[in-house]
Amino acid sequence: MRLVLDTNVVASAMLWGGNPKQLLQARREKRIELFTSVAMLAELTDILARPKFVKKIAASMLTVDQLVDGYAALTQVVRPTPTPRIVADPDDDVVIGTALAAKADLLVTGDRGLLDVGAYQGVRIVGVAEALGIVATR
Repeated sequence: MRLVLDTNVVASAMLWGGNPKQLLQARREKRIELFTSVAMLAELTDILARPKFVKKIAASMLTVDQLVDGYAALTQVVRPTPTPRIVADPDDDVVIGTALAAKADLLVTGDRGLLDVGAYQGVRIVGVAEALGIVATR
């Protein structure tokens, strides 16, 4: 099963664990394939470098670059397919484009705007709990 994890899901997995981290574990166990793009990795770097996350990053005993590199090692990087504006936030265009380029089964996000879309060109857009349920049945 092919998944694209929105940066909010990846950051949550790295900083808080819980259900999002289970998706990374599913990749480590080779139960799923993960895809990302250079733009999404850059966004993840920007998010993790925010001052509000300094203590969480320090507690991980890793640098932001090490965290992002570790995630990148779990993924295959694709070039996003150009997409029309589907949701209000233009940053979401690259997320959808990445999922299309990856021929993803699921785009996993916590972003309400994306979740409200539901599906686009054959890619289901779901939250973490739903993704875990789907992965568990495969």
